[in-house]
Amino acid sequence: MQKSLIEHINLPKDLRQLKRDALPQLAQELRDFIINIVATKEGHLGASLGVVELTIALHYVFKTPEDVLIWDVGHQAYVHKILTGRKEIFDTNRQLNGISGFPKRSESAYDAFGVGHSSTSISAALGMAIASQIKGDDKHHIAVIGDASIASGMAFEGLNHAGVTDANLLVILNDNAIGIDPSVGALKQYLTNVKKGTEKQDNIFEALNFDYSGPIDGHDLPLLLSELERLKSVKGPKFLHVITTKGKGLKQAELDQVKYHAPGKFNAKTGEIHPKSNTNEQPPKYQDVFGETIVELALKNKNIIGITPAMPTGSSLKYMMDKIPERAFDVGIAEQHAVTLAAGMATQGIIPFCNIYSTFLQRAYDQVIHDVALQKLPVIFCLDRAGLVGEDGATHHGVFDLAYLSCIPNLVIFAPRDAIALRNIMYTAQLGIDFPLAIRYPRGRGHLLEWRKPFETIEIGKGVCLKKGKKLAILSIGTMAKVVEDATIDLDVSHYDMQFVKPLDEDLLHEIFEHYESIVTIEDGTIVGGFGSSVLTFANANSYKLPITVLGVEDKFVEHGSVTQLFEIQELDIESVKKKVTELLFFLNNS
Repeated sequence: MQKSLIEHINLPKDLRQLKRDALPQLAQELRDFIINIVATKEGHLGASLGVVELTIALHYVFKTPEDVLIWDVGHQAYVHKILTGRKEIFDTNRQLNGISGFPKRSESAYDAFGVGHSSTSISAALGMAIASQIKGDDKHHIAVIGDASIASGMAFEGLNHAGVTDANLLVILNDNAIGIDPSVGALKQYLTNVKKGTEKQDNIFEALNFDYSGPIDGHDLPLLLSELERLKSVKGPKFLHVITTKGKGLKQAELDQVKYHAPGKFNAKTGEIHPKSNTNEQPPKYQDVFGETIVELALKNKNIIGITPAMPTGSSLKYMMDKIPERAFDVGIAEQHAVTLAAGMATQGIIPFCNIYSTFLQRAYDQVIHDVALQKLPVIFCLDRAGLVGEDGATHHGVFDLAYLSCIPNLVIFAPRDAIALRNIMYTAQLGIDFPLAIRYPRGRGHLLEWRKPFETIEIGKGVCLKKGKKLAILSIGTMAKVVEDATIDLDVSHYDMQFVKPLDEDLLHEIFEHYESIVTIEDGTIVGGFGSSVLTFANANSYKLPITVLGVEDKFVEHGSVTQLFEIQELDIESVKKKVTELLFFLNNS
């Protein structure tokens, strides 16, 4: 029986003590280690299984952390984390107070750059390489980027600049033809042709002044080691094209790469995903409400178009892509393009539903302002994963959207309190609007089983009263309405679902401020610049003096943990809200 190698590998310096012929055994042990932990703890699986040999080779050949290694996005960095001092705590991955699921500078010297959103690695590595030149440091800078990420505009900006420098930069393309969903676009076809040996055009990377080599088998350790050793002596920008298989080593993960990107809990031996109990009795996910509703509407309205930047499965636009493929577009990891594409469509009388995760819309902020809002184009933004998303942590929480959108003129912002409201605002929007509209909703399931109600129009800019009390009024936005409802079920308070963050229902606010002694606002976004801030601005502008308590996400980056844990930490859970409201009522009733 072979002796275990992985138990003796704590840092890359230990790895470099192994003989080369022992590395394939270590690769198998690393795969088993990842599979066994992710099977029970959950996390991103396929991407890391696909880069086991590449990660070993990089840490074996290069002197990390002195040589700088950057992983684009970070889904593929589990092997890197295990080999760089985090093996013993890897079972805390993505859990509250545990290690992050993505490279993070504050976590390890080996995590040279914090990542989570895509296509940043080349620019960051080039910046480091130029800094090394200025400082006179002789070291290597390596960016590992996937074929889905390299199609993004930012990656091309980095390649374009790097090609006119003599920086010591190595870009490694991890080409597996898939990101989370299958890669799309002309570049994907080009890379496919290169792999097949049928590409007749000049090499695009050589044309950008990179020393190109490949494509090579990313699971062939001897070949990887020899090629990386060779590239160490090549001056200037270099490009290594590596072919890998996402999910390598677990049959099911290779066969269903979309599902096994982050499969949840599964049987480590068989690979079978554990069935979820009582799925027929659960309310739908908000993404599925969107996905089914847009199909329902689009079948009746031929002008409706769906757009997503590389998230057809995660956003459930896949439903429309399957049923009406000519009117549903996955544009790849290209949020800026997605927004301006939608703007162009809107000028021609098309009704574009542009579905982007809240945290990813940050990457297209100028396009929202300049190409959509400034021109008052009726683009409908459906912002999935708004609020606290859980284990993906700080890079993925959608807590800034209310703040960064509220300051944009012409833009209307709506947050549905439940699945019915989401359906109704989508229905209302496609009837015809003359302004851009942002609809933001959370990750996960709602609370309604009976949600397929006949469509009703929603009056733009109007809130609704859900409960009447005496002295205290609570103003909620979005799905926080359910938290307030459960927290105040036996409390004498009024509850208003304001529905729109912009425009605020000022008539209703005047009525509220004139009738109550104290106001509470609550949101699952940042308290700085968000819904509560807008209410405070209204009160100040109208000289209202009554006390206003703003509840929301504190002014700091929220780390990873379950959604339940994070809501408790932010004191936005039912018990915390009940306690806060009870204290305010006690003060009001005894003052």
